[in-house]
Amino acid sequence: MPLFGNKFSPKKTSPRKSTSLSNLTLDQTEKPVEFGLDYGPIKVKLGHNEVAFEDGQWISANGGSGVSNKEFIKMKKQNQQLTEENNLLKIKLEILLDMLSETTAEAHLQENEIEELRALTKKSGKRKGGTG
Repeated sequence: MPLFGNKFSPKKTSPRKSTSLSNLTLDQTEKPVEFGLDYGPIKVKLGHNEVAFEDGQWISANGGSGVSNKEFIKMKKQNQQLTEENNLLKIKLEILLDMLSETTAEAHLQENEIEELRALTKKSGKRKGGTG
């Protein structure tokens, strides 16, 4: 008689007979119903506004409230125009800053030249006055 033999050696269970879990036998019309693939248009609700995504565009789903499609297109065009104007103004500002820095550099060089000429005239004036 084995020691602890009955208590710690469990019996092997017989294999279960299970039904097939494969859904490959479903018809093409049954698969969307079974798996929920027919979900309809995508809708988003923010506050009191609800929009739906249909045919590649967001359309107001709750009728008159919110922004209409025409207003949205108008605002989109205005946004594009303002963006282009902003880019143009940025370029103009960069050009003006370049011009300002160039003018400042030229003025600084001219001031240095003037100082050098003054120093030369003072030296030449002392030489003429001291030798004569």
